Amino acid sequence: MTAPVTASSEIRPRGGLDVLTWPAFEGLGAGVMVTTTRGGVSAGPYESLNLSFSVQDQPAAVLENRRRMAAAAGVSLDDFVFARQVHSGRAQVVTSADRGRGTLSLDDAIPDTDALVTADPGVVLAILVGDCVPIVLYDPVAQVLACVHAGWRGTVAEIGPAALTAMAGLGARPDRVLAGIGPAIGPDRYQVGEDVATEVRRCFGPAAQDGDRAILRPDGTGRWLLNLWAANRRQLARAGIPDGQIHIAAVPTGPDPDGNRPGRFFSDRTARPCGRFALVARLLHSAHPDRRPAPDKETPG
Repeated sequence: MTAPVTASSEIRPRGGLDVLTWPAFEGLGAGVMVTTTRGGVSAGPYESLNLSFSVQDQPAAVLENRRRMAAAAGVSLDDFVFARQVHSGRAQVVTSADRGRGTLSLDDAIPDTDALVTADPGVVLAILVGDCVPIVLYDPVAQVLACVHAGWRGTVAEIGPAALTAMAGLGARPDRVLAGIGPAIGPDRYQVGEDVATEVRRCFGPAAQDGDRAILRPDGTGRWLLNLWAANRRQLARAGIPDGQIHIAAVPTGPDPDGNRPGRFFSDRTARPCGRFALVARLLHSAHPDRRPAPDKETPG
């Protein structure tokens, strides 16, 4: 059964897991999903589908969770590529020669990278998050795909535009790109200090505090509330993606709004330690090269 989450995304069962998807990507030659906290074997603060080796969870549990993730995606874990994410502005093109990197340990993950880009259908891209923004970018004409990890540091380092630049090197064009911006810390909860606010203003200029579309808002305590969804949307639009092709799954990480149940997505700010969920994307072999994303109404963010 499909459960609506926002106007642009929904939770669906897939291979024994509940995953978030964007219907806008369907039929265009890419398989895209975001895992949730549920369906794994990890215990304690990592319950239950933690996919990260870097949070002190039991490695055997993480590996089993990754196998379940791969099964839900309909691929082998051997096809995945993971990065050692460092909140940078660096994007890296990967190919079938990189298959398996970072899947069994951090040791051979793609180093110091926060966006993975490919035009190779033999590769499955994975980015891990737990409050930062996961972003998928896809040009269905050029058949070029990227997965991006954007926290505040990566955002002001313009990791999204860096991924688009790497995609362009493989034949992609921003005006054809479809973007999915995934679950992240909500703008009503992401409190930052003046040091972060200064970096955001440096990156976005006066637009950072631009009325109803503001990225930064004062919270009344001398600190600021940062909207990572709006910040990344603005960067992608500024880089040339039509606004109607940017789809935000405006689902906050952390507890459900009623506060009585754990949320669907891990939140590092809510509980430390905690697990990480994944954005997973791959090119499908049966892709049709002529398909273009259909323009949609502007989505909130």
